[in-house]
Amino acid sequence: MTMEIGIVGGGASAVCLIAALTQLDLSHGGLTVYEPSPHLWRGRPFQPDLDSVRVNAPPEEMSVFAGDPGHFGRWLNSCATRTVTPDPYSGSLFPPRARYGDYLAETATTALDLLRQRGWRVEVVRSAVTAARRARDRMVLRTAYGRHHALDYAVLCFGGGRPQDVYGLTGERGFVVDPYPLRATLRQIGPEDPVTVLGCGLTAVDVVLGLARTGHTGPIAMVSRSGLLPGVRQRVVDHELRHFTPQRLRHWAATRDRVELADLVALMRRELAEAGPGAEAEVRRELAANGTEPAPERLRRQLSEVNSPDLGLRILQRAVPDAGPDVWPLLDGNDRARLLGPHYRTIMSLCCPMPPASAAALLELMDRGQLTVGGGLMDIRPRPAGGFDVTAGSGSFRTAHVVNATSSAPHRIPPAAGALVHSLEADGAAIRHPRGGLRLERATSRIVSIRGADPRLYGVGDIAAGELFFTFGVPSLVDRAVDVAASIADAEHPTVTRAMPVGAGVA
Repeated sequence: MTMEIGIVGGGASAVCLIAALTQLDLSHGGLTVYEPSPHLWRGRPFQPDLDSVRVNAPPEEMSVFAGDPGHFGRWLNSCATRTVTPDPYSGSLFPPRARYGDYLAETATTALDLLRQRGWRVEVVRSAVTAARRARDRMVLRTAYGRHHALDYAVLCFGGGRPQDVYGLTGERGFVVDPYPLRATLRQIGPEDPVTVLGCGLTAVDVVLGLARTGHTGPIAMVSRSGLLPGVRQRVVDHELRHFTPQRLRHWAATRDRVELADLVALMRRELAEAGPGAEAEVRRELAANGTEPAPERLRRQLSEVNSPDLGLRILQRAVPDAGPDVWPLLDGNDRARLLGPHYRTIMSLCCPMPPASAAALLELMDRGQLTVGGGLMDIRPRPAGGFDVTAGSGSFRTAHVVNATSSAPHRIPPAAGALVHSLEADGAAIRHPRGGLRLERATSRIVSIRGADPRLYGVGDIAAGELFFTFGVPSLVDRAVDVAASIADAEHPTVTRAMPVGAGVA
């Protein structure tokens, strides 16, 4: 009987999984992808938009093929008529996110063609999946059109959804609930109108740079509870982790029932110590500056350190995303609370940095008085005559527009997938995680049912946010996709081998 796999969602997670399937010697099967949105393979983040909306990682961190970090870079180089100007500070390439969406779309098409050549049946169903249930040894999905699909394996790959409306402003004139695509939403804003951007993360940076790109001359305020901007990405250097490695941490995860935070700190200090005398000092300096350094000074300092020889921040940016999914479930509640405490925002800021050119553009807006960044956000209320009153740590002020650039809701299940998740819960096939998403088995990304980890049902991406801590970013998606593909392959053919050398792409 032909093995049937269904992928619910057709964004970046799905592309990573399809790429992982091509790297295995699975000679035949059936693959169905369910995606109702018009942006197949791109998802919400990589749809067509302004050129100022750029990826925040260099090409070597954006390949969808495990073991082949040069795949996206080679694809970029092949686009001779669409060259990308290197970042003037670091020399890295940060192409528009829409361009990365092109890469995802072309790579998915090529990978699916390769599977067809190997005898696979491939189908893309442009419909949402509204329900799923376990039926003996199969998963049965029901689409919005009422069709039922019986599958051997189903993988949930939907994203986290739109930003949450923390202050209940949806429907108020001047409130933009979801900023993307900026090329459409920013048209609602007059060129001289005061604008408040709700949030200080990477999405908020996109909004501010989008306003500048469209010629906005009015005042812009970025506000959040922390007021902490993303860090500035340093120049890429070749450095192999020696101690805080994915291999070591996966071994810990496989052989230990519990990992102490002190063990992780000691391992990181050992990694930093062998990287040079300035590595640990660099990390300590950033942690000490948390909440005390004004935004312009922090940006200016970090821009001056783009070419720093110290490797502390680079090591942190590599280690935390790699370690999070494997060791987070093994930490006890007190250790998790400590990591989610006063240094959490700083660590996430440093691990999810912005390109130096983006930081320089923000700094220029600050220096000329057009942009302010503040923390201590407490409330935003609509005014009867229009506009909004914003209350933050520095006091209250009025604004004409509020652009919502917060993260998605903590439960990490988008409203469009609510009916599907509810049906799985009702069937006992899935259990909610208290920190968001669904419970998963960390080693395989199998979704945990009332009967245990289900070998027929998997989750990749934000659906695992509560269980695996760090689930966003292409490297994390690639790692989880490889786990899922390997788990399916082992279940079907325990002696399955890779179809090609690890990391060999299809483009």
